[in-house]
Amino acid sequence: MYDFVRVATFAIGPDGRISQWSGRAAEFFGVPATEAVGSDPITTFVPRELWQRGRARLERILGGEEWVGTAPYRGADGSEGLAELYAMPDALPGTGTGTPDAAGATCLAVDLGRLRRIETDLAASEAVFGQTPTGFFLFDNELRLQRVNDAFAAGVGLPPAELQGLTPYDLFLPGEAERLLVALRKVLDGGGPTVDLRFTGAVPRTASVPAPTGSRRDGGRRWAISLYRLTGSAGHPMGVAGQVTDVTSRHVAEREAAGVRRSLALLNEASSHIGSTLDLETTAKELLDVIVPQFCDLATVDLYTALLTGDTGPISGQSGLSDGCGELRRVAVSSVVGGASSVLGAEGSMPVAEAGGTLCYPRRSPHARALRTGRSVVPQPGPDPLLRSTLVVPLVARDQVLGLVQLSRAIGSEPFDARDVAIAEELVARAAVCVDNARLYRREHERALLLQRSLLPPGNPAATGLEIARRYLPSNNNTEVGGDWFDVIPLPGSRTALVIGDVMGRGLRAAVAMGQLRTAVRTLAMLDLDPAEVLTALDEIARGLGGDGGQDGRPGEESTELYLATCVYAVYDAVKQRCIFANAGHLPPVLLSPGEPARMLDVPPGLPLGVGGEPFEEVWVDLPDGAILGLYTDGLVESRKHQLDEGLRAFRTALTGGSKELEKLCDQVLDELIPHHGEDDIALLMAKVQSLPEDAVGDWRLPAELTSVGKARDLACGWLLTRGLDELVDTTELLVSELVTNALRHGRGEIRLRLLRDRTMVCEVWDDGYAQPRQRRAQETDEGGRGLQLVSLLAERWGSRRTPNGKIVWFELAL
Repeated sequence: MYDFVRVATFAIGPDGRISQWSGRAAEFFGVPATEAVGSDPITTFVPRELWQRGRARLERILGGEEWVGTAPYRGADGSEGLAELYAMPDALPGTGTGTPDAAGATCLAVDLGRLRRIETDLAASEAVFGQTPTGFFLFDNELRLQRVNDAFAAGVGLPPAELQGLTPYDLFLPGEAERLLVALRKVLDGGGPTVDLRFTGAVPRTASVPAPTGSRRDGGRRWAISLYRLTGSAGHPMGVAGQVTDVTSRHVAEREAAGVRRSLALLNEASSHIGSTLDLETTAKELLDVIVPQFCDLATVDLYTALLTGDTGPISGQSGLSDGCGELRRVAVSSVVGGASSVLGAEGSMPVAEAGGTLCYPRRSPHARALRTGRSVVPQPGPDPLLRSTLVVPLVARDQVLGLVQLSRAIGSEPFDARDVAIAEELVARAAVCVDNARLYRREHERALLLQRSLLPPGNPAATGLEIARRYLPSNNNTEVGGDWFDVIPLPGSRTALVIGDVMGRGLRAAVAMGQLRTAVRTLAMLDLDPAEVLTALDEIARGLGGDGGQDGRPGEESTELYLATCVYAVYDAVKQRCIFANAGHLPPVLLSPGEPARMLDVPPGLPLGVGGEPFEEVWVDLPDGAILGLYTDGLVESRKHQLDEGLRAFRTALTGGSKELEKLCDQVLDELIPHHGEDDIALLMAKVQSLPEDAVGDWRLPAELTSVGKARDLACGWLLTRGLDELVDTTELLVSELVTNALRHGRGEIRLRLLRDRTMVCEVWDDGYAQPRQRRAQETDEGGRGLQLVSLLAERWGSRRTPNGKIVWFELAL
């Protein structure tokens, strides 16, 4: 106490002079004992104007009167102050009581100014401890509670008297108590004050002290503590004082605000991340990338199987789906908890499905209820020890339920509350629109692909003298379907037409235009026109695809639609081993001859179909046995990342170093080129030359004489018998006689007879007349006109075609 209150003691002898002078008195008055002892206290310390009053008071004290009062004094620094003086007369020895003959007095002086300040500080301290709503406490040097106010006592739920002498371990959980104890030691050891230390304390359990609004679910309060060291006037520590503020409500508000910010950030991320593609599975995975682990610990996306199969009917109208028990496919799973496949849907009879598996939810399950009602469901916690809370949200878009999203939080996470349900529904609603867009796109895309593939030749078509291999691959970036096509068309006379083309543009219109052009090519090929003539006719057809009317077919409205296409039309003659090419703006064919590197054929490109105005040129090339001819579209050799020249060079390299087997060679070409390309549809048609056997062709020239009819019969029958085709002799003899007779009667010049054996037996009769035979119905009175009817009846097929010098009439018989 003497460190804070200035106190001085001294004694006055019977003679009225100072007889004893303490060290505190010397410090109080600034007069050493050598000067004070023996001096008159009135003249030494009392102002002159008060000497007379002071002398009178001193005499009464020496006379035995006890006195307490204030008196001015002059301090050590010369300043005047006011002291409270306690004067007690000394008793005579042996009497035990004071008498007028008492000798001297003992005096105690206290600095009244310092005392008043201490009283003020104490009053303020009492006010703070007793009246402020903030909790205050005081720990001593042993870190035990010495004093607390009512607010602190109410916070921990104990009366103030019971808190005296307790340690932090007596009040809080071990972890929080250790943190507080470390902070107290640090402050006590001179580490400076600790401000805003956050920790959790127990909520009072008594009814008279209710828990504050917004208290934590685990029954605790969130507190902020500030600690300060208490020191004496000499600087030695006296303990640690602390102020406690209940920040539970503020903490809850901060947590709510942080949750709102996280939710907004989550929604913003979902808007930018979900729906970047038009693929159902990718969209589902993008949703899980956003919500795991930011919103939940594990999640799955289940979609109705009908969505993934491109079903065109209404989803809600299909059997088994109205009650929520339809078949679903688990398209995406994401988890930060081990064993996700064992905990998702493992409750009771709930099915378990890995990613890619199918499942059906029981009719009474919460999942089926969510699918049935289109509303979110929070199932009751199941027996699984890893899960704390689960939320089932249906995927609903355009009033159709597409599937559901199941979200789960593991033990240690907060369970889903109403705000979490609202956030999950908003996230899933955004994803549902993207999933439905992907569903509609997939449906239209598959329709276009189905149309396009239906217009392509099925399997590997057969061709005389050629081994055929073909590949068609849609683009790998899920864009619209393209207009690439190819065809292999058998022609009379052991010839084959090879066609490849590409309609410019994409989408259903391109596929439809491709189908129209392909049909036109096959029709023109049956007319046995030259390649240049076929392309000229195709050019006229392409320019007329838009029609003279508008897009709605109304006359008088000009069409703004323009169809352009590139095409290569080639005709291979297996007997001559010669191929004639015509090109309409397409990439040049590539030829791989035995023992030579692959090279591009120099075929004049011409203008694309639909442009018009320029004739097409023809080029013929002799193909050796074993040569490989390649026709392709630009998707194989060109992309945004690779120039056309680079792609053509890679194509030639792949052909040169590829397999001798045609099918394997096709696969090798695609394997080497597709990783670098694939942005467009790819059509690849390859043909390998296979020479006809030496005995597969019989060729004779006959003069224009009547005897040539019999000679032709003999030659044909002998050729058939030599090759073991006895069953065809009679029919061939009759039909050859008819065709040679017609050549003599209606044609002119030398007659040529040619027999070809391949998958069928073909007979050709050549002459120099241009008049084409025409089948007509003979009347009963007509003497002739029945020969072609006989040919049509007995032959598998028959026909005629022009040559530069005349015509050819032919028929086929099955072997």
